[in-house]
Amino acid sequence: MADQIPLYPVRSAAAAAANRKRAAYYSAAGPRPGADRHSRYQLEDESAHLDEMPLMMSEEGFENEESDYHTLPRARIMQRKRGLEWFVCDGWKFLCTSCCGWLINICRRKKELKARTVWLGCPEKCEEKHPRNSIKNQKYNVFTFIPGVLYEQFKFFLNLYFLVISCSQFVPALKIGYLYTYWAPLGFVLAVTMTREAIDEFRRFQRDKEVNSQLYSKLTVRGKVQVKSSDIQVGDLIIVEKNQRIPSDMVFLRTSEKAGSCFIRTDQLDGETDWKLKVAVSCTQRLPALGDLFSISAYVYAQKPQMDIHSFEGTFTREDSDPPIHESLSIENTLWASTIVASGTVIGVVIYTGKETRSVMNTSNPKNKVGLLDLELNRLTKALFLALVALSIVMVTLQGFVGPWYRSLFRFLLLFSYIIPISLRVNLDMGKAVYGWMMMKDENIPGTVVRTSTIPEELGRLVYLLTDKTGTLTQNEMIFKRLHLGTVSYGADMMDEIQSHVRDSYSQVALVQWTESVGLTLVSRDLTSMQLKTPSGQVLSFCILQLFPFTSESKRMGVIVRDESTAEITFYMKGADVAMSPIVQYNDWLEEECGNMAREGLRTLVVAKKALTEEQYQDFESRYTQAKLSMHDRSLKVAAVVESLEREMELLCLTGVEDQLQADVRPTLEMLRNAGIKIWMLTGDKLETATCIAKSSHLVSRTQDIHIFRQVTSRGEAHLELNAFRRKHDCALVISGDSLEVCLKYYEHEFVELACQCPAVVCCRCSPTQKACIVTLLQQHTGRRTCAIGDGGNDVSMIQAADCGIGIEGKEGKQASLAADFSITQFRHIGRLLMVHGRNSYKRSAALGQFVMHRGLIISTMQAVFSSVFYFASVPLYQGFLMVGYATIYTMFPVFSLVLDQDVKPEMAMLYPELYKDLTKGRSLSFKTFLIWVLISIYQGGILMYGALVLFESEFVHVVAISFTALILTELLMVALTVRTWHWLMVVAEFLSLGCYVSSLAFLSEYFDVAFITTVTFLWKVSAITVVSCLPLYVLKYLRRKLSPPSYCKLAS
Repeated sequence: MADQIPLYPVRSAAAAAANRKRAAYYSAAGPRPGADRHSRYQLEDESAHLDEMPLMMSEEGFENEESDYHTLPRARIMQRKRGLEWFVCDGWKFLCTSCCGWLINICRRKKELKARTVWLGCPEKCEEKHPRNSIKNQKYNVFTFIPGVLYEQFKFFLNLYFLVISCSQFVPALKIGYLYTYWAPLGFVLAVTMTREAIDEFRRFQRDKEVNSQLYSKLTVRGKVQVKSSDIQVGDLIIVEKNQRIPSDMVFLRTSEKAGSCFIRTDQLDGETDWKLKVAVSCTQRLPALGDLFSISAYVYAQKPQMDIHSFEGTFTREDSDPPIHESLSIENTLWASTIVASGTVIGVVIYTGKETRSVMNTSNPKNKVGLLDLELNRLTKALFLALVALSIVMVTLQGFVGPWYRSLFRFLLLFSYIIPISLRVNLDMGKAVYGWMMMKDENIPGTVVRTSTIPEELGRLVYLLTDKTGTLTQNEMIFKRLHLGTVSYGADMMDEIQSHVRDSYSQVALVQWTESVGLTLVSRDLTSMQLKTPSGQVLSFCILQLFPFTSESKRMGVIVRDESTAEITFYMKGADVAMSPIVQYNDWLEEECGNMAREGLRTLVVAKKALTEEQYQDFESRYTQAKLSMHDRSLKVAAVVESLEREMELLCLTGVEDQLQADVRPTLEMLRNAGIKIWMLTGDKLETATCIAKSSHLVSRTQDIHIFRQVTSRGEAHLELNAFRRKHDCALVISGDSLEVCLKYYEHEFVELACQCPAVVCCRCSPTQKACIVTLLQQHTGRRTCAIGDGGNDVSMIQAADCGIGIEGKEGKQASLAADFSITQFRHIGRLLMVHGRNSYKRSAALGQFVMHRGLIISTMQAVFSSVFYFASVPLYQGFLMVGYATIYTMFPVFSLVLDQDVKPEMAMLYPELYKDLTKGRSLSFKTFLIWVLISIYQGGILMYGALVLFESEFVHVVAISFTALILTELLMVALTVRTWHWLMVVAEFLSLGCYVSSLAFLSEYFDVAFITTVTFLWKVSAITVVSCLPLYVLKYLRRKLSPPSYCKLAS
C-alpha cells in the first residue's frame, strides 16, 4: 500500500515526523505554472539531508483522491493568513498585481478573432474590417523613436544616475564645473546608442518596405492588375508564380499543373526543408478558364485565425450550381504566408492578412537576455553608489554641517560622481562587438554567426548543456541497415536476397523507400496514380484513392490504392512501433525485434497492410467525406473514421535505419565533460534509441551504470521509483517525458536535485514544451547558467529559454539557427566556441570592467584627498577639458586594448579543458577582486595627491600639472601591469595615448604653466610620484606569480 511505503533511510522519529509535516505541504500543493512551482519548497529546512527526501507519507494525503491534493494546503494556508497578517504578508502584493494586470488588459485589449465568410474576388462583401497585409518589424516610428530609445537607456541605473547628475548642473547653486564635462560623456553615450539603434531601425524599415512593396498579380473582372503586397485584401484572388513568396494566407483554388497540385517550401515557416504537397480545390480546378472564377458564385468559410500551422478547417461552397457544391477544406488546401511556391503557378483567395496570418501569429519576441557578468557589474555599480553617498556624508559631517549642508552634500555627490564611470557601458558594449567579430572571423570554426552580441561572456560561464539528438549529435542522414520480415532478418550486406524477395512479392509497394537500391523503380507519381517498374521490366500501375499524411499525434501515415491490373484495393500504413503495435495482428516477434534494433542504435519503422472489398471502401469513403465536411471537431471525427480501418492489419515488415554521429562528437563531448559541463540530452526519440546514441556518442561511458527510470503514472509509483533512484550513486539517468511529467507534478524539487547529481541525463519522448520546461527548471533550482543547442524547429523554444542558445544549420532547416544567439555549422565547433572564445570574452570583459571602475575610483580618491586638505571645500580638482580628456583620448585606447588580452593560448585552452572549471566559479569578477581594485585605487589616488601636495612649490597650478601628469602615466603603467599577453596594437595604443597627452600640453595653458612643465624639476617630481604609486604593485605581482601562480601559468611552464 502506498501509505505504508517507508522513507529510506529514516534517521529518527523526530526527523520522520518533521518530514511528514513538510511533505503534506509539498505533495498536496500540486503543480503550479512557472515560478509558482518553486515557491512550494521555500518552507523546506535547508539542512535536511537528501536521503530524508520529504515525500508525502501522511495517511490523510493518500486517503484523499489525487484531485484533492491541490486544495488541501491552500485551505490551511488561507486559514493561517487572514486579516491584517494576510494583508501585510501577501495581500498588498496580490492587490497590486491584480490591479496592474487589469489595467494592462484594458490598455491592450485585442479585437476578438472570429470565423469568416470570404466571397471569391469580392473584398467589398467582407462583413468586418481586417488588418492591412503589411509586415512591420520596426520597434519605433517617427514619433516614438527618441522617447523609446531614451526610455530603454535610462531604465538602467547607471545611465539614469548620470542623467540626474548632468541635469543638476543647470542649478546655479550646485554647479561645480563646465556643463560639457558632464554632458559631453553622456551625450557621446547616447549618440552612439541612438546612432546604432537608428541604423538597425532603418535596416528593418528597408527590409519591411522591400517585402511590402513586392508586386503580385491580382485577378479582377477586367483581367490581371499589379498590386503591392501591403495592398492585398481579404477576398482578393492572387496569382503567385514559381519561386515567389506567398504574401498572405490563402486557400488554393487553381494551379497551372495538370495534376491539380503543387509543392511549396516551408523552411521559413516551420524550419523543415522537405517540400509540402498542396492540393487545389477540385471545384475551381475543373473550371475551363481562369476568368470563370468570376462567373461563379462561391465563397469560403474559414475558421477564426489561430497559431497552429499544421491544421485548418473550412468549407468551399458554390451556390449557383444545382445542387450547391460543398467541399471540405483542410491543411492541404492552404497556402500560408512566408512560404515559397516550388512548382507551377498558383491562384488563391486571400482569407487572412497581416497580423492574422499564421506566420505573424507565430512570431514571438524572444526575451531580452542579460548576461551574468552584466548583472554582477550592476551590483558592483550599486555598491559604488552606496560608497559615493557614504563618502559625501562623511565629508559633510567633517565639515560640521555648516550653512546649507544639504547643498554641500549634493555638491560632494557631484564631485565624487566619477566613482561610477559612464564610460563603463560604452567600453563593455564595444568589447562585446569585438568578441563577436573575432568569433565570426575564426578560421577554425567557419560559418559561425553571432546573432546576439550582448552575451558573449555567457559562453565562458556555462554549467549545463542541453542538447538535441537528431541532427545535432547525429547527422540526420538515415542509412538503411536492417529489414525483418518475421521469419527472416536481412542486413545491409544482404541486398541480393532482398532483391529476390522483392521479385517474389512485388505487391508490397510499402518497400518503396528502398526500391532504388533493390531494383524496384518509381516511374511516375501524381495525386491520383503511381507507376512502379520491377527488376524484370514489368510496369505496375496503381490508382491512389486516399492519402493519410503523417502527424505528430498519430505517428503514422497511410495510403489506400487500387491495383489497376487486378482491381484489388489495399490499405497500407507505416509508422512508429508504439503507434503500430496495437493495430497489427497478434505476433510474437515485433516487440522483441524493435528492442533489438533500438539497442543497435537503429530507428525503427513498422509496415502493415489490409485488403479492402469494394463495399468496405465505399462505406469508408462516404463516412470520411461526411467527417471532412463537419465544422465542429472535424479533426476528431476524421481520426475516428480512419481508426475504424486501423484494426487487425497484417504485419508486413520491420525496418531499421541508422542515424550516423556527427564528426568528432565523441571527443567534443569528452572535452565538455572534462571542462565540468554537465550534459543533458533531450530528444523526442524512443528510450532504447536514445540510450544507444548516448552510449555510442560516449555521453555515457560504457563502464558507467545507467538507471532507466521506470514508467510511472501515479504519485505512489513516482515515490517508489525516486527512492530506488536515490540509492544509486554516480550513474546516468534515462527518463521518458511522461514519467518526467509525473515526477515534476508531485516531487519537482527532489527530482531536480537528484538529477543534477548525475553525470549525464537523457530525457526521451520529450515535446518542445517539455524541453523548454526542463531548461527553466534548471535555471530556477540551480541558479547556474544553461546552454541549449539544437538544429530543428522543435528546439527553438528550448534555445530561447536558455541563458545561451546555439543553433546548428542542419537538415531540418534554419529555424533553430535563426532563433539562436550563436549559430554554428557543426556540433564539434562548440568546443572551441566555449573553451577559447567563451574564456577570452569573460576574462577580457571582467578585466575591462574593473579597470574602467578603477579609473573612476582613483580620480575620486584624489578629489577626496584634495577636499580634505583644503578644509573640506566642495571645489573640483580638475575642470573642463581635463576631465573629458582623462576619460577619452588620454586613457581610452590603452584601456580598451584589454579586449585583445589573453591569459591562455587557444591551443592550451583546447588541450586542457579543465581550465574552464575555474571560470564557472566567477573568480575573475567578484566582490573580492573588486575590493582589491578599490584598495589599489585608494592607495594610488592618495599617493598621487599627497605627493603632488608635498612637492607643491609656489602656485596651485603646479599641483594640478604634477598630479594630473602622474595620473595619466600611472593609468598607462597600470594597463601594462594588467596585460598578460602583449599584442602589437596594445603597444601602439600606449604610445598613441602618451603622444596625444604630450602634444596637447601646448594647448592647455589654461590649466598648465608651459614654462614649468618643460623643466627638469617637473619631470623628476612626476617620475618620483609615478614610481611610488606603481612600483609596489609590480613587486606584489611578481611575488604572487612566484609564490602562488595561477593554474594556467603552471601548465604554460
